[in-house]
Amino acid sequence: MSDQYGKVTVQLAQMKTFGGDTGKEGVDGGEQVPVVAFSPSASPDRTGTDTTAANSLCKHREKGRTKPGGKDDKKRLGVVYAHAEKNLNRLGYERTLHITGTGKMPQGKSETNGNYVTIHTQDSSREDGSKPGRKRRPVTVDTSKAKTSLEALKISIRQLRWKEFPLGRRTACDIYWHGVSFHDNENIVSGQVNKFPGMIEMLRKINFSRAMRTMQELFPEEYDFYPRSWILPEEYQQFSSQIRMVKESDATVNPTFIVKPDGGSQGDGIYLIRDPGDLKLMAGPQPKQAVVQEYIQKPLLIDKLKFDIRLYVLIKSLEPLELYIAKEGLTRFCTEPYQEPSQKNLTHVFMHLTNYSLNVHSGNFVHSDSQSTGSKRTLSSVLYRLAAKGVDIKRVGPDIIALVIKTAIAVVPELKVYYQADIPPGKPGPTCFQILGFDILLMKNLKPVLLEVNSNPSMRIEHEQEVAPGVFEYVPSPVDEEVKVGVIRDTLRLMDPGHKKPSIPQPRASEEIPMEAEPQERSQEATVALPSICLKQVYPKYTKQFNYLRLVERIAALFIRFLGVKGNMRLGPTAFRTFIRTCKLSNSNFTMASVDILYIDITRRWSGMTPDSREAGMGLQAFVEAFFYLAGRRFKSLMLREQVASLLELCEAQLGSQSGGVEERRSLSCSRALPRSVRTPAPCLAGPQLVSPTPPRRAASQDYRLHQRLKPCNLRANMEN
Repeated sequence: MSDQYGKVTVQLAQMKTFGGDTGKEGVDGGEQVPVVAFSPSASPDRTGTDTTAANSLCKHREKGRTKPGGKDDKKRLGVVYAHAEKNLNRLGYERTLHITGTGKMPQGKSETNGNYVTIHTQDSSREDGSKPGRKRRPVTVDTSKAKTSLEALKISIRQLRWKEFPLGRRTACDIYWHGVSFHDNENIVSGQVNKFPGMIEMLRKINFSRAMRTMQELFPEEYDFYPRSWILPEEYQQFSSQIRMVKESDATVNPTFIVKPDGGSQGDGIYLIRDPGDLKLMAGPQPKQAVVQEYIQKPLLIDKLKFDIRLYVLIKSLEPLELYIAKEGLTRFCTEPYQEPSQKNLTHVFMHLTNYSLNVHSGNFVHSDSQSTGSKRTLSSVLYRLAAKGVDIKRVGPDIIALVIKTAIAVVPELKVYYQADIPPGKPGPTCFQILGFDILLMKNLKPVLLEVNSNPSMRIEHEQEVAPGVFEYVPSPVDEEVKVGVIRDTLRLMDPGHKKPSIPQPRASEEIPMEAEPQERSQEATVALPSICLKQVYPKYTKQFNYLRLVERIAALFIRFLGVKGNMRLGPTAFRTFIRTCKLSNSNFTMASVDILYIDITRRWSGMTPDSREAGMGLQAFVEAFFYLAGRRFKSLMLREQVASLLELCEAQLGSQSGGVEERRSLSCSRALPRSVRTPAPCLAGPQLVSPTPPRRAASQDYRLHQRLKPCNLRANMEN
């Protein structure tokens, strides 16, 4: 046995020097490809093949291991193997230790992230960081409402060795996995739910467009990744007149627009038009609500096909805001070669619309077991192919990260209002997290354009296949399984109630979004009990670069403070007067009678724009409009962004002086809280009634000039005629 031990020690010493050799494995185009844009687990100085090995960490299938011969062997080898494992994990490779002379290997399990962990010896430590002598209670997951994500969820729970309750449980579970909304189960008073209250409503086409346009009014340059949009039917006249003016000024310009029903999903009801008179939803006594957007006419093509990116984003909490982006995503291809839109091909949905639910019915749709071929591929395989053709893709990752953070900042204010209404402070309730699906289109110049955000992205890992005429069955989809199981599994790991949250390093003011991963993340993963392998944290990691954009969130904090009644989402006339009086915004030129007229005016107009609303009063978006009006009256000589920032400073100072400068914070979304104001000025996008972004304004603030230097490069115009 001593000879064997000596040989193993020598073999392990040799394995430590593998670095350059072990990574030199061939890359099969149909199997694994390097994650070119999102490779946070790899050091910047690694080769492309090393990145391939790092990408394989997201594989979820466990590899079988044979058991050791005896207990003495395990005890003697446990410490030595744990030391070797640490070095190999730092290199990013999965290796099997063979015991010389026995043909056997120590017992353990291959974790789904690729790290070989949990050697079952007396000297080994557990995954959760607890001491070997103490057995940890398994995390419990209620999957009775999971619906379409059930299979991927079951695989993830099995890999984590947690306990699933498919029929629910009388006592409380640690995590509740809902398939549709927060309200799938109304009787949850503790634990964590994978849906935020109000997320479905917030991400409907109209509400989402309004939120993005508000940010475009304040920060036109930062939010030019979202196409110009009009809300129908209320803005039909604006839309018609603007298109008519464009055509009259230049007869050669004939733009195309895409119409999306407000409550539509999976491509249902989407169509293209070139003239306002072609709008179908305007016919009939009750016009349907929809959003019409500029159509991006210069998309990036592969194999002459248009495609988009489905990227998965985890909102772990709202206060503090914490965002994670999946390192791997999906690309969905059209099934008909692309041509620029014309009157003849506007109805060719397989050419212009990338929705999987539409193209799957095309006779040209290709189901493939390979990640780099077929009508659905991995994002890394597409980026790898572009890089192989000499395309510079270094900016794709940072630009997408910036797009995701800015979009989240736009929707968070309304989400906080919904959250406090469903789970008021002091009321027992769960905390929340949610996986969102971002649909992103790359233009010819590789600039990302946001198409929409899905509150319930499909997590199915199988597809329907016709096995006989008229006979269909569900068969596994390797590409979906590769991406989606990793996203769900690592989301659960991050939300593990026993997971100790590591300290988050705050970047310096000069730090930019890296084009490749920082090397320190690998060393962090080696020490943290539950590392995030397939999900990369992007916020608050890059707080200093984007925090100045959170002006509307500060307005939402004022709105929530003056709501008064718990569970309410609308501000009554008395509460609005209290806000004006408390912040000392009235004077001889703006009396309380004028305040009442302003409230009635804005509330009446917004009630007409949201006819399905059951509550009376002023909602957040109407309050934001009123706040912009008050800021414009108070600080007439400044630009809108500076007007809003100045009025916020004034209101926060008045409230701070009245409360002695101390305000109790309530935790929202994973720690419900009224957010403490973040005093950071900035410029942004069109308000609730503005149809298109206002012209870029020159920054006058020193802080804003600093952010201008830090921010990622902006997108060019959405549309090239």
